[in-house]
Amino acid sequence: MSLRQDLKASNDAGRARIDADTLAVMDRATDAVRASGLADSALTVGDSAPTFSLPNASGETVALSDVLASGPVILTFYRGGWCPYCNLELRAYQALLPEIEAAGATLVAVSPQTPDASLTTQEKKDLTFTVLSDEGNAVARQFGLVHTLPADLVAAYDQFGLDVAGSNGDASGDLPLPATYVIDPDGTIRYAFVDADYTKRAEPSEVLASLQAVAA
Repeated sequence: MSLRQDLKASNDAGRARIDADTLAVMDRATDAVRASGLADSALTVGDSAPTFSLPNASGETVALSDVLASGPVILTFYRGGWCPYCNLELRAYQALLPEIEAAGATLVAVSPQTPDASLTTQEKKDLTFTVLSDEGNAVARQFGLVHTLPADLVAAYDQFGLDVAGSNGDASGDLPLPATYVIDPDGTIRYAFVDADYTKRAEPSEVLASLQAVAA
């Protein structure tokens, strides 16, 4: 199955288990993000990717400029290891990693999780690509991706046992929209996917095709 199909199946199964009032809270939050126009104003194709340095899951600093020096980069922002849709996405990219590396590219995933939480995600999901910690969403803000979870949605997540504040090391409720970029070695964005609906993600095969066009 494609990632798109996996995400839909997960969403359908999840919604079937959730009561109507909580579903309404979740849907209102997504509608509010969509109405804000945030996804439309985020960085897109032709823009220059901001330069940044972030710690990886082991606490070592990774600079985008250093990674780009060896070839193009797939940069994907995810909400956290607590998000089932993010986990499906990360697993799909892990499966595609040999083809990404064969194209001379590097895959980098970024979330607002603390390095410890990122390490837990990396180890639990057997991820062998670079996972970076953007505490406080400073880099995600440069890409124009950050929104704040409404209090009623945070309360719903708490009921689900999802400790977003603990994972991120702060109680701001700020998260990035899920987004995926292909960045060429000059730092120019050549592919961009941003969606207001966190259950939607770029299809990895489409990202790979864009990457291969850049690398050709």
